[in-house]
Amino acid sequence: MKKSYLIFFALLLPLAVWAEAKRPNVLFIAIDDLNDWVGFMGGHPQAVTPHMDALAKRGRNFTNAHCSVPVCSASRVTVMSGVAATTHGSYELGPRYEQLPALAKAPTIQRHFKDNGYHTLSGGKVLHHNFNGRLSGDIDQSLGRKRSPRPRKPMSRPASWSGAWDWGAYPEQDAQMADFELAQNAAKAFKQDFDKPFFMSVGFFRPHVPLFVPSKWFELYDAEKIALPRNPKTDLDDLPKNFLAINGYAVAPTHAQVVGSGRQRSLTHAYLASVSFVDHCVGIVLDALEASSHADNTIIVLWSDHGWHLGEKQHWAKRTLWEESTRVPLIFAGPGIKPGKACREPASLLDLYPTLVELCKLPKNPRLEGLSLLPQLNDPTAARDRPAITSSYFGNHSVRSRDWRLISYQDGAKELYDHRTDSDEFRNLAEDPAHQAVIKRLAKWLPKKSTPEFKAKSERSRGRRK
Repeated sequence: MKKSYLIFFALLLPLAVWAEAKRPNVLFIAIDDLNDWVGFMGGHPQAVTPHMDALAKRGRNFTNAHCSVPVCSASRVTVMSGVAATTHGSYELGPRYEQLPALAKAPTIQRHFKDNGYHTLSGGKVLHHNFNGRLSGDIDQSLGRKRSPRPRKPMSRPASWSGAWDWGAYPEQDAQMADFELAQNAAKAFKQDFDKPFFMSVGFFRPHVPLFVPSKWFELYDAEKIALPRNPKTDLDDLPKNFLAINGYAVAPTHAQVVGSGRQRSLTHAYLASVSFVDHCVGIVLDALEASSHADNTIIVLWSDHGWHLGEKQHWAKRTLWEESTRVPLIFAGPGIKPGKACREPASLLDLYPTLVELCKLPKNPRLEGLSLLPQLNDPTAARDRPAITSSYFGNHSVRSRDWRLISYQDGAKELYDHRTDSDEFRNLAEDPAHQAVIKRLAKWLPKKSTPEFKAKSERSRGRRK
């Protein structure tokens, strides 16, 4: 009898291995500081992004997706933990994932997949501070993380600007760029023989400043004909007096400095060139996947950690609660995801973790605070009640529904924009009596409680860095 049981279980074992092997792989592509200046989102009429555009056509393009925090480290902590900033307490550049007390028992998405039978690979900028400390075991295989070279002397920036805000055609070859090397390493990894499904995280750095890419990417654009965003001089006249109180970030130049320097078109050109370069890197990875044995069994997710202003609303960089800062590219493609119409329903980067858990049929993680996007993956017109919530610094929030944006500041000041008629957010309707019912409806989604900002000891000792 015992022998027959052994034979029975021996026959079942190959079936179990086969079932695990048939679980979909995941290719998780993060791009730093990429706004909607990509062809498939139409944010800039001259953007050249053929590889990401092709991916959007064969998957689901979420055109109304938004970050949870419009700054690198806090946004990425939120994505990887599936826990909102109002719970974990990181609203700015600051603490590492493993330093946040609220995340002490919150597994990263990489750890959750690893604990459920996946081989995890990661390279480039995925978490802002990488997988260190107690997170070091979350990744089975590194794809590398280097920095691209910088010129010894400033190329384009005025002397008074931060060194981070420089740009130009440098270096000479793509092969000298860290993102290009990362793309090659990811491409090579697809040739491996995996004995289990994989979760591969690939984090590209461009178009983060400084905006240095080889000259051929600048040559895609006519420097004299670069279109600049619409920017009425009166745009800020209807805003509450404290609207920039959450944005005292001295590293980025002011709009007046950029315009006064005469370099706005040149800097805009550099951003577009950097976007086209990173699109090429994405293409290297996607082409390698397509040529591999994993092509038909890999879910692809492409996203950016937050948006980026290039003069819109007289602002540069991020950290605001306006559309240019919160809106991000988000694409899902792969097995079970039918190409079709783009989805206009609100989506949050907080939703990535639960969506992939459901798509891959993994056990649920009870700590997750986002919603699965599976209904919208199945039907892009499927309604979603919950809007996308973005928080910037403590006590300041944006509520973005399909048609509206409500911004609520810590002191109670508000902004309201109707995206059906005002996609540039030029007209603040918050004081209009005709729209108070809309404000009341959206305000119900504002966080009722927010964890105070957590600072690591090193931050507390030196104070907030501006």
